[in-house]
Amino acid sequence: MTTLTEAPPPLAPAPQKKPPRRRGRLTPYWLLLPGILWLLLFFALPMVYQASTSVQTGSLEEGYKVTWHFATYWDAVSEYWPQFLRSVLYAGTATVLCLLLGYPLAYLLAFRAGRWRNLILILVIAPFFTSFLIRTLAWKTILADGGPVVGALNSLHLLDVTSWLGITAGDRVLATPLAVVCGLTYNFLPFMILPLYTSLERIDGRLHEAANDLYAKPFTTFRKVTFPLSMPGVVSGTLLTFIPASGDYVNADLLGSTDTRMVGNVIQGQFLRVLDYPTAAALSFILMAAILVIVTLYIRKSGTEDLV
Repeated sequence: MTTLTEAPPPLAPAPQKKPPRRRGRLTPYWLLLPGILWLLLFFALPMVYQASTSVQTGSLEEGYKVTWHFATYWDAVSEYWPQFLRSVLYAGTATVLCLLLGYPLAYLLAFRAGRWRNLILILVIAPFFTSFLIRTLAWKTILADGGPVVGALNSLHLLDVTSWLGITAGDRVLATPLAVVCGLTYNFLPFMILPLYTSLERIDGRLHEAANDLYAKPFTTFRKVTFPLSMPGVVSGTLLTFIPASGDYVNADLLGSTDTRMVGNVIQGQFLRVLDYPTAAALSFILMAAILVIVTLYIRKSGTEDLV
């Protein structure tokens, strides 16, 4: 009886875990350090330098000095506002066209491509295998006078309509707004398709089956299920298309004329030909601020911040 009532021996104390080393806690910060230094060196410092350049006065021969001449910003806007509006218009039009062309292809890739999916993806990214300049020069050949595009539009009598709308000039497509928008659309279309495909691929197919079980029509399923769930891809694709397109100058330079110059062409000319560095820097900051405002309003209006 005494053995049954004896208290059990006390349990051995659990081994104390050693606190993690301080060096381990700093590991994530050490991993972030190269990226932070890269951003500081190649993004922050050039931005500061350009900001100081935009408020300088002087000339290339005499040298530039920081005199806090903020009137350069007002002069740039008052003189080059048509180029700013043209850049937003061309970039916005190209973005809408990319969305209209890219969404059906991304939908096909996500739900209908089957074994052809990898091949179609390769075809989508195939333009990246060549230079941006070469791709734009190819469109210069395609849209040239007497080319297949001009001949097809002439046979359909569409050039009369586009000329009346002001997007072409007579029997010409090259050196017109239509040529610039076509170049922008082609060059930035992959930036629209890939985010859309990624977003559509994440949609659970059981949601479509549930919609069918509830007797929803295909268009209703697309409007109520597919498109709302693909909004992160839509937002990402439109941003990746609009932002670089609004600052592009290659398409307007090679496919357009003096009447289709965008603000990127003005900045390039001020930097490389006119050598007016303060005006060029001010134009760059105005363009950046305008894009930031447009993007912020667009993201708030879209109702999603879950970007792909």
